[in-house]
Amino acid sequence: MGPLHGIRVVEFAGIGPGPFAAMLLSDMGAEVIRIDRKGGRSPAPTEITYRGRKAVALDMKKPEGVEAALKLIEQADALIEGFRPGVMERNGVGPDVCLKRNPKLVYGRMTGWGQFGPLAMAAGHDINYIALTGALHGMGNAGRKPVPPLNLVGDFGGGALYLAFGVVCAILEAKTSGKGQVVDTAMTDGAASLMSMFYGMNAMGMWKDERGVNLLDSGAHFYDTYETKDGKYIALGSIEPQFYKELLEKANITDTAFHAQMDRGAWPSLKDKLTAVIKTKTRDEWDALMLGSDVCYAPVLSLAEAPKHPHNVARKTFVEVAGIVQPAPAPRFSRTEPEVQGPPEGANNEASLKAWGFSADDVAKLAGAGAI
Repeated sequence: MGPLHGIRVVEFAGIGPGPFAAMLLSDMGAEVIRIDRKGGRSPAPTEITYRGRKAVALDMKKPEGVEAALKLIEQADALIEGFRPGVMERNGVGPDVCLKRNPKLVYGRMTGWGQFGPLAMAAGHDINYIALTGALHGMGNAGRKPVPPLNLVGDFGGGALYLAFGVVCAILEAKTSGKGQVVDTAMTDGAASLMSMFYGMNAMGMWKDERGVNLLDSGAHFYDTYETKDGKYIALGSIEPQFYKELLEKANITDTAFHAQMDRGAWPSLKDKLTAVIKTKTRDEWDALMLGSDVCYAPVLSLAEAPKHPHNVARKTFVEVAGIVQPAPAPRFSRTEPEVQGPPEGANNEASLKAWGFSADDVAKLAGAGAI
């Protein structure tokens, strides 16, 4: 019974950030039905972002398939899609048609470049979107090429999270206005928004517009990752003076050169010295000295290690669904606790449509028309 219990969402199947946005809404309790292409494959249990919703496979080239989709949309609070501009319109389910059928509908659209602009119709991926916003430029070490941060910043952070946020905002507004609207989610817009603090710091003269020389981009010796004696890594974030002091104490560093913490000119040499210190112990040994202290320390864990860490175990940060270990719903709520509504499922036309008010005769007619 998550906080979005009672909210209905129609998802037009896509890849990557689209399913992730639908997963977020489902995790929060929304009833999400996914419209797959007729003849498409079913998601495997390992495709975690498809969890928690039912699906129906419709042939959107048949008028009966379009009408079935519109009957679902009539009952929905929101629709989400991630196609290039114009695709939904060509399929007969563009915003104008859908809002005419359901004036309170929130029509969530997500693309890389947005619904308009010179690049709106161009192909692209996360790496391209974050490149255009200044985000990718700042990621990596000094003197080295930019390093893509997986596809977390564009697809999932700037795209899916902003789509889910925008859709929920518009649903809340529709509750008072009685009117739906289109939510235009561009990954370029979202990634730029995520960079707000850094644009501010740059304007204040506190951030150099180059890689790997700043406080939070691996330029500082006290905010970086370091290799340990056993070839593993730790992460340090000892920014505040009191935390930095504790780092020096726990690492048994007595070299007075380290007292000039914020001397940017000294950062490269101090980083070399700290690198040598960290290499003297294994990751477990550094854990024993620093984990849980105010050093601002954590071991760099692998995908296999993270779910087993005591902190993550205690908070149940990871759950097991259908035998697959995966991240639990986030964030947490004190009363309306979210939960995974089920493992990834393929299209189950009859059950899925009946749950949304289609009669057995309606389903039979769609089958007879070849629309499902």
